[in-house]
Amino acid sequence: MSTTIPSARPRVVIIGCGFGGLEAARKLRGAPVDITLVEKTNHHLFQPLLYQVATAGLAAPSIAAPARLLFRKQPNVTTLLGEVERIDTAAREVQLVGGVRLPWDHLIVAAGATHSYFGNESWERFAPGLKTLADAFEIRRRVLMSFEAAELEADAARRRALLTFAVIGAGPTGVEMAGTLAEIARHTLEGEFRHIDPRSAEVLLIEGGPRVLSAMPESLSQRALEQLQKLGVQVRLNARVTSIDETGIEVESPFSDGGAGKGVHRIDCHCVVWAAGVAASPLGRQLCEATGAEADRAGRVKVQPDLSVPGHPDISVVGDLASAMSYRPGKPPTPVPGVSPGAKQMGRAASENILRRIEGRDTLPFRYRDYGNLATIGRNSAVVDLGTPFGPIRFSGRFAWLFWLFAHVYFLIGFRNRIVVLMDWASAYWSFERHARVVAHVEVKDEEG
Repeated sequence: MSTTIPSARPRVVIIGCGFGGLEAARKLRGAPVDITLVEKTNHHLFQPLLYQVATAGLAAPSIAAPARLLFRKQPNVTTLLGEVERIDTAAREVQLVGGVRLPWDHLIVAAGATHSYFGNESWERFAPGLKTLADAFEIRRRVLMSFEAAELEADAARRRALLTFAVIGAGPTGVEMAGTLAEIARHTLEGEFRHIDPRSAEVLLIEGGPRVLSAMPESLSQRALEQLQKLGVQVRLNARVTSIDETGIEVESPFSDGGAGKGVHRIDCHCVVWAAGVAASPLGRQLCEATGAEADRAGRVKVQPDLSVPGHPDISVVGDLASAMSYRPGKPPTPVPGVSPGAKQMGRAASENILRRIEGRDTLPFRYRDYGNLATIGRNSAVVDLGTPFGPIRFSGRFAWLFWLFAHVYFLIGFRNRIVVLMDWASAYWSFERHARVVAHVEVKDEEG
């Protein structure tokens, strides 16, 4: 069945209310089109600060906003809560789980990405990734319950394993998680336990490549490494995880004595966070099968210069689901990085090209404007790589941390969110407290498991 009322105006369906979908809908404010926005959660999530929820620094409403609230004053948008089951390109309909069908004249697919365990999907049970609020709540539960279980544990070896935290992957998410976990152990929990010293906790950051934050210049990567080590994080580079189970991980890395070959050793730990791999939404491969488009190794759809699917100008793909190139006059095309500014710019560009098609004008190739990369390591520690017309500007330390803080507050959705986050961060800065430490679900195991 269809839920769309027949309209003489062009119908635009947008799948996903992440950065790309949100900006695509906003770009069409006041346009003579009827928009249906489909999202499987009821909110837009500011993912760059999701790790703050996972580490009890912020409450969920601080970084999320109800999708309906965001479009309350945009009457040409209808927001639907639902999960896309199939994109029927022949009928030009989106089918939702439950049978609802949404016809379109123009379709924007901004379904985002999920975790990739490089073929080892069984690891997800033991090492959750960080993409949704549900992920953040689960990681927060595991972190806090590890300290609680250690307080009850009499066996020294098991207690040490409970107080060992492993973060796999040293991109921005992994670096931010590891640095914050170290601060929780060293400062936040000080004086709260009687049988353990939280400062004895070990935080491991495991990276398969030769350096952390590999997308950043080598000088900033080195500064990030030094700041992590200053916080007490044990960084292991050129280390590849080969196994994850309920009680620990196995890591393959070069022999510490400099000998030839590699060695595999086991690390006993009960709390593992996965930050190593990203894969496009399964909708990407489904769309490729339906349209004959090509997908890259991560499952992203290879799009045309104007972000449309080859042979289907009525379908555009944006954000983490798109394998897109940036086209600058007089320069060869360059890949668009999978970051939030890229998703926002693609969302706006896709909507602009829809309006051009409606008006009978030629579409424009996508041009990505790189404003740089930011990553925070911990209190007064961050690295910043800014792109400017006059060349890159790079700095680290306390000023970089302040820059990171105000940049993220500026891009948060909603005035209230900005005020709440600033107040929470100000409180945490002076007191080291993290007040969002409430856990609703506690697992209690018996002697057998």
